[in-house]
Amino acid sequence: MSKQKNNYYMTTAIAYTSGKPHIGNIYEIVLADSIARYRRNEGHNVYFMTGTDEHGQKIEEKALAANKTPQAFVDEVAGVIRGLFDLMNTSYDKFIRTTDPYHELQVQKMFKKLYEQGDIYKSEYEGWYCTACESFYTETQLKDGACPDCGGPVHKAKEESYFFKLSNYADRLIKHIETHPDFIQPESRKNEMINNFIKPGLQDLAVSRTSFKWGIPVDFDPKHVVYVWIDALSNYITGIGYDADGNHEERFKEFWPADLHLIGKDILRFHTIYWPIMLMALDIPLPKQVFGHPWLLVGEGKMSKSKGNVIYADDLVKLFGVDAVRYLMLHEMPFAQDGTLTYDIMVERINSDLANILGNLVNRTLAMTNKYNGGVVTNPRVLGEFDQELIDLALSTPKKVSEHMDRLRVQDSIDDIFDLLKRCNKYIDETSPWALAKDEANKDRLNTVLYNLLESIRISAVLLEAYIPDTSKAILDQLNTQKRDFDSITEFGQLEEGTKITDKPTILFARLDANEVMEKLQPAPKKLDTKPEVTIDDFSKLDLRVGKILSCENHPDSDKLLVSQVQIDGTVRQIVSGLRPKFEASDLVGLNVAVVVNLKPVKLRGVLSEGMILVGEKDSKMELVHFHSVEDGAIIR
Repeated sequence: MSKQKNNYYMTTAIAYTSGKPHIGNIYEIVLADSIARYRRNEGHNVYFMTGTDEHGQKIEEKALAANKTPQAFVDEVAGVIRGLFDLMNTSYDKFIRTTDPYHELQVQKMFKKLYEQGDIYKSEYEGWYCTACESFYTETQLKDGACPDCGGPVHKAKEESYFFKLSNYADRLIKHIETHPDFIQPESRKNEMINNFIKPGLQDLAVSRTSFKWGIPVDFDPKHVVYVWIDALSNYITGIGYDADGNHEERFKEFWPADLHLIGKDILRFHTIYWPIMLMALDIPLPKQVFGHPWLLVGEGKMSKSKGNVIYADDLVKLFGVDAVRYLMLHEMPFAQDGTLTYDIMVERINSDLANILGNLVNRTLAMTNKYNGGVVTNPRVLGEFDQELIDLALSTPKKVSEHMDRLRVQDSIDDIFDLLKRCNKYIDETSPWALAKDEANKDRLNTVLYNLLESIRISAVLLEAYIPDTSKAILDQLNTQKRDFDSITEFGQLEEGTKITDKPTILFARLDANEVMEKLQPAPKKLDTKPEVTIDDFSKLDLRVGKILSCENHPDSDKLLVSQVQIDGTVRQIVSGLRPKFEASDLVGLNVAVVVNLKPVKLRGVLSEGMILVGEKDSKMELVHFHSVEDGAIIR
């Protein structure tokens, strides 16, 4: 397994601080961590960076809804994200935040440099805007009239913006991709980028915004803020000390270009088109590889709060433990296809792989060593017919793992290790140590069998460190061995003879009862917190009608209020509602909504309101009570 020891710089995509990430988001940091740990074990000088993307309109709106400043909001969410990364025992070297002062300064300097050299120019953008994705789209880019990326609603918008001339670098980018076959992986993703996005023609990219303020100001035109493409993507170089004036820190000189950008397949276009073109314009070498990993799905589909199928890593850890969750994430994800998790799969995998194949093997081998040889490791080398097959597999396993990790086939590398563990279990059945122990004449043969098992377990544990590090350490601690690095698994027989293993083996993974797990998942009964009881007579005092919103506009003196003209059975009422920033005024026009029409009129910020529009609201989410087939004026009861 000896390789040339090199610097190795790898990154994940930075997590967006709009809320707590689910297990599908956390999968990426665990996958990256397994690669970083493996490269360190090979002897490389690894620098592993992750972090958070903290600017944008969505965050500005969420902060407003939470009655917090944007900075306070992202501070809180970034803390949650970092806490989850730490919970999953990830070994990142730096956690960058795009609100870090050094990053913000360099983004401003890069933007100005690109503008001064003619790669960025100011113009105006008009098109369909998706607030959720914070992106403009042309009519032809929409999918069934909705956002082509998230499927959400879009609205017509017009905005002054700075644009990046992507088309100037298209030919150069295609040439780079074609002459660097490993630049985009897996292979299928490369063809998709070239044929679907680059060759049809690249449109100039909007790289600033004026419709919100929560961003890095363009220092020479402060009504603009730098948009995500330059802000977020540049973290990969600012985080290691890139300076747009050329005064780079030593770490940038040492580690750039990056060896690996590990990202989700849904943001591959940004990292293999926008990002390399930006680097070309800045005259910076391109990263060596961008790997677009598949999604981790729950059941039949991608996780979303609206589907109610979101699973969070900390909840799983409470059920199964950190290493079990890491194992599930890493093992259930194929190389190029989406992986699926259900609670049934989780329980089955923990019981079969971790508790049985691994845990039971380690426990019974240690127990037999204690019982038959007082816990002392000895190797008389009295070989039998099954020994060489086990030894050969133990020696070939590190090479197989290395080959798979070089291609980022993490699931396959784990399977390689478990193939060795399965062979160990079979070897126990073949050699029957309990039968050998009945005759003192077989003592040396028995101890050879036990040594072969202990050594194979040690080799497996050394390799498992990248994937389930705490379990790896627990096994090696119980073996009481100092041989824990990759150099110690190039030859069979490195487990120190004469040492004494633990006399109290611990259970690595307990078997789970599926019914008990499902019971723990059931939420505790929740008592509904209500206002004081009312009678039907009290309720009948309210006059509830269906009203059609004819027009809607922003309140002139409030950033939280909308002023609607609502038609109710031929009459028009003006209603002021606290619906911003949850709703755009233009999105409400034409809706048939529920209205309290006998509410005493009142002036809100100087504007008369003659009723109330009903909404459902919980946990900062809000939805209008509205009707599809009932016309205005209908009585609600």
